[in-house]
Amino acid sequence: MTILSRSRSRSEPEQFDIRDYIDGSAAFYGATANVIMQLSLAPVGYGVAESTVHSGSIMVHPIKRTRTTLTYLSVALMGTDADRAAFRAAVNGAHRHVHSTADSPVQYNAFDKNLQLWVAACLYWGSIDVMDRLYGPVDDSIADTFYGYAHHLGTTLQVPREMWPADRAAFDAYWTEHLQLTSVDPTIKAYFDKLLDLKMVSPPLRLLLARFHRWFTTGLLPQHLRDELGMTWTPADERRLNRLMRTTGTVTAHLPRLIRNFPFNATLADMRRRHRRGKPLI
Repeated sequence: MTILSRSRSRSEPEQFDIRDYIDGSAAFYGATANVIMQLSLAPVGYGVAESTVHSGSIMVHPIKRTRTTLTYLSVALMGTDADRAAFRAAVNGAHRHVHSTADSPVQYNAFDKNLQLWVAACLYWGSIDVMDRLYGPVDDSIADTFYGYAHHLGTTLQVPREMWPADRAAFDAYWTEHLQLTSVDPTIKAYFDKLLDLKMVSPPLRLLLARFHRWFTTGLLPQHLRDELGMTWTPADERRLNRLMRTTGTVTAHLPRLIRNFPFNATLADMRRRHRRGKPLI
């Protein structure tokens, strides 16, 4: 899921405030594409497809799963170290049940730091891609500052800080290498088709939104994954998507930060309230 937007008022690294870069509209556009990127690495994909933790399944509990994902992102990027520690403990409780069996076609474990790094990398890459489409590229100093901050996308789980690529050039090399390791077999493609066609929502909503959802999600995938999924994307599609997203960015750029930050500010507040009251965080 992507959540980064371009700051309208900050231009210097020493003035960096992550709240200037949180945008709910970016999450709306980028969510499914990011899930597909993450799950296209076979151990991650089968970890989700075979998971017995049905309470966290988007196909079974779409609202609850969406809230958990939004909360993770808000805690990782907007929370305190104490918030991250509390949420890490909650996620660890669910991850203990996610590991391969003798019948699994690939080996996986939700505590694998390399798999978690891939998930974090997808979140970062997707955020930058959507940011550029909505608002245009930021200058290098802000891009470097955000990149240094983005390690929280992994370190909020088990990824050590030193595993996060050292700079944006190192990240590009990591991304290029690991994107080529992704592939989509029939089992994972069937899962993706359900996501793309919104099979988890009510039929009226599905009828209204599914075709549009599949279209713009296709546009936000790297070409390698479009090829893996047999998706067609034309230059005309690219122009239409960029016009749509730039128009969205023009509108959201003029909204107060409190509104742009929604729903991430709300999920962070809800997580803190749940923690104070001793309620489950996921």
